[in-house]
Amino acid sequence: MTLLDAPIYDFAKARRRKITIAVVIVAVLALAALAWLYRNWPEEHAVDRFFTALQNKDYENAYGIYFNDPGWRQHQQKYPQYTYADFYRDWGPGGEWGLVKSHSIYGSVNTKAFGGGGVVVEVIVNERAEHARMFVQRSDKTLTVYPY
Repeated sequence: MTLLDAPIYDFAKARRRKITIAVVIVAVLALAALAWLYRNWPEEHAVDRFFTALQNKDYENAYGIYFNDPGWRQHQQKYPQYTYADFYRDWGPGGEWGLVKSHSIYGSVNTKAFGGGGVVVEVIVNERAEHARMFVQRSDKTLTVYPY
């Protein structure tokens, strides 16, 4: 086969190939953007579950979410540094935020605070101007109040 015997250029095939490449590139970029936007979703979801339990006045379940330990009642001695009574005093009706009637996740940011990787989730509680900031440890999904 010589240069003069080359097949005729197929414009339709070349166009289909360009369209396929463009669609694949757009799909990869869209997936990367979605992954970036929802990179902190597990931590935001944990904080949302916590505040939903507080809103439903289910303080025992909220305490379990706080330590990521649904069976905390069977081994309460694991948490002497922050007992359920202390938790209820801080997060119950007489706590800083009072009765939680509404909440919404405002946003989140990655941080290296507390000696490890985690996420600070900002929550609007009861439509107050001051937002609650919760730190979620990425490794074990435990919650703490972000002090800064």
